[in-house]
Amino acid sequence: MEQSARPHGRADPAAIGSDFSEALIAGLSAPQKSIPSRFLYDAAGSALFEKITTLPEYYPTRTETDILRHQAEEIAAIVPAGAVLVEFGSGSSTKTELLLERMDKLHAYVPIDISSAALRDAKARIAERFPELLVMPIEADFAQPIVMPPEFSARPLFGFFPGSTIGNLRPVDAVALLASMRRTLGPDAHLIIGADLKKNVRRLLAAYDDADGVTAAFNLNLLVRANRERGANFKLDQFKHSATYDMRNGRIDMHLVSLREQWVDVGGHRFHFDAGEQIHTEHSHKYEIEGFHTLVSEAGWRPQVVWTDAERLFSVHVLIADV
Repeated sequence: MEQSARPHGRADPAAIGSDFSEALIAGLSAPQKSIPSRFLYDAAGSALFEKITTLPEYYPTRTETDILRHQAEEIAAIVPAGAVLVEFGSGSSTKTELLLERMDKLHAYVPIDISSAALRDAKARIAERFPELLVMPIEADFAQPIVMPPEFSARPLFGFFPGSTIGNLRPVDAVALLASMRRTLGPDAHLIIGADLKKNVRRLLAAYDDADGVTAAFNLNLLVRANRERGANFKLDQFKHSATYDMRNGRIDMHLVSLREQWVDVGGHRFHFDAGEQIHTEHSHKYEIEGFHTLVSEAGWRPQVVWTDAERLFSVHVLIADV
């Protein structure tokens, strides 16, 4: 659960619905039941996540925003005149504006997202605020290699991937995504990326299981979505949200836990749940800075600069493509 976490895949709603059906059946049929975290973000889930980012327990959004605000001038100094800023999974592009305010010699901004509505709204807002800046949205799955517009082939490209969305991926998948981004941006490119840091376990757990129950509602909304879109008959009062910390792997795991033995019907399939049986819904890996540098090096990136907040809760890195 990170600020830029958005569903990857095709933007066609019918295709996304089909993907959800296939993921539900496959995930609930597995020995360890699971539903991929990208399906948390339907309209209701996205609204709940926006509410989560304002909660006192949820530090990542405000902490990263503060780092970007305080370091925007230094970041801008790294970006040469005439460069192109490419944001992966741009969403509303709100954090990007902190950088654009200081990047007055930037040639273009390229937001990449699967949501045409998000791209349209972001382009309109940024074009109005920065009228001299060329804004060229790309509607695509940023997890796949993307061909940049040919007119940018001779320009320096700077990727932007805030929110520690990288933490939602297993290390092997994180390396694959970072390598894909390197191929998209090309040789000599840079990447500005956020990564959440390891910290006191109680603070971590509070961020993923808030006192107001907003994160619980966010997680349980997966079952609401399955009932609405796939004709399932999950009873919400027979499942609960759970967040645990896996010390060995350095990650938060979110689950939906069955409160009793029961059967659930989903799209013509019937699934048995034991009391206490879990549906895994999300990983959120936390890093030591050195460990994160090792991860990005495996994907062909070389660390250049890292900034953290005073409490060392969160980190923002500048990486260089290591050709």
